[in-house]
Amino acid sequence: MDGALPGCPRLYFGVVDVRDVADLHLRAMTEPVARGERFLAVAGDFVTMAEIGKMLRARLGAAARRVPTLQLPNWVVWLAALRDPAVKLILPELGKRKNATSEKARRLLGWAPRSNEQAVVATGESLVRLGLLKDKTEAPKDSRQFRTVTTP
Repeated sequence: MDGALPGCPRLYFGVVDVRDVADLHLRAMTEPVARGERFLAVAGDFVTMAEIGKMLRARLGAAARRVPTLQLPNWVVWLAALRDPAVKLILPELGKRKNATSEKARRLLGWAPRSNEQAVVATGESLVRLGLLKDKTEAPKDSRQFRTVTTP
């Protein structure tokens, strides 16, 4: 949300609100029908980073003004990976459309998570409220940038 990225790689994510994960854990621990079962916690279909950016921009206004919403072409990400090892790590997942379902948890445990948008927006609101976003207008806090070098 701090504008560190110029655009969004085509990556897909399952989204779920942490409160819904806690609720699902409690249901799985207390409902006899859950014994020996595994459940996936996802709010809905997987979404792209660009879709997440659009959700934040639409609902958080000025707090999300630097959130990228531009979907980067895959070739741009591949070029960036030539210079940035961190970008290279995402290449295997680039453009891979993934999905999962929480239908089993809904059916057996009556679990009803918040929507993707509600989960994303709640996370953004928490980041703002807790002051966890970088402010690009602040002076750098890295003291190495202000080190004076003296020679004998």
